[in-house]
Amino acid sequence: MKNKRKRKESFLLNNYRKCWNYIKSSGRFIWIIVAVFFAFALAGFFVPAPSVFHDMIIKYVEKLASQISGFSPASLIAFIFFNNAKSSLFGWVFGIILGIFPVFVSASNGYLLGFVSRLSVDKGGILVLWKLLPHGIFELPAVFISLGMGMKLGSVLLKDKDKVKENFLGALRVFVSVVIPLLIIAAIIEGTLISLSVSS
Repeated sequence: MKNKRKRKESFLLNNYRKCWNYIKSSGRFIWIIVAVFFAFALAGFFVPAPSVFHDMIIKYVEKLASQISGFSPASLIAFIFFNNAKSSLFGWVFGIILGIFPVFVSASNGYLLGFVSRLSVDKGGILVLWKLLPHGIFELPAVFISLGMGMKLGSVLLKDKDKVKENFLGALRVFVSVVIPLLIIAAIIEGTLISLSVSS
């Protein structure tokens, strides 16, 4: 029994050691994604959007709000998780197309966050931004890691095609062992906070 537990612990430690090493090796790409995200978030917050984009974003936010209205807390958590997981998965896998797609996803998500944050501040004051912090602590790192791995995958394809499979499997390990758990935690926090705010 003890040997079985030790083997399990050894497997988990080895797995997360490999995950950490792969994340470290992807660090340059992850930081590029972070920089793009926050640059566009600041643009979305401080720079007024053209009327056509303004109306499109408003319609998108309203559609999303109507889509989740009436959801139970469990359904809301599941909805948030699967949306974020799908976005992170696509950002990683489609990064193989020259690494362009992850940059686009980072820029568009950053701008959307900045834009919505500006609307929220105009309506409820600067302190309303604190409501974004709890789930963002877990969600944003998960998204940044996924998109950074996508950029790296595109870079590897251009430089050394023989290492694409190795990098894909390394990224898959990180996605399953690190990204998914972070997104689950973020969805639980965000879904719970939204449910509480709606019911209060």
